[in-house]
Amino acid sequence: MNEDMKNEIEMGIVKISDEVVEVIAGLAASEIDGIEGMSATLVGGITQMLSGKKNASKGVKVSVGEESATIDLYVVVRYGVKIHEVAQKVQQNVKKSVESMTGLNVSMVNVYIQDVVLPKANDSNKEE
Repeated sequence: MNEDMKNEIEMGIVKISDEVVEVIAGLAASEIDGIEGMSATLVGGITQMLSGKKNASKGVKVSVGEESATIDLYVVVRYGVKIHEVAQKVQQNVKKSVESMTGLNVSMVNVYIQDVVLPKANDSNKEE
């Protein structure tokens, strides 16, 4: 029997859950300056309200294949930022984080801007 084949049989299989990849991607996206948060889907918002837990994978959808992943992010940005630059930084950071932590090849990171958060009236008074 081939030595490589023998090691593979003895070691077993490692399967990374979609939810794990969603959490990694959500945290990596929220690290970028200009991202105010992630946009929850209807089901995710209801689940968060009922459980009372903050969901780190909110606004993230992942499709994981055998060795690659496609990630969709639904984000909210701060008013005044250059949206295309923020989106590029999100794509780069998410791809780098998921690939380094999981070993998966990230084939696509799609960023959907769902909302823009305007500055509050209190914030503009502070600046004056």
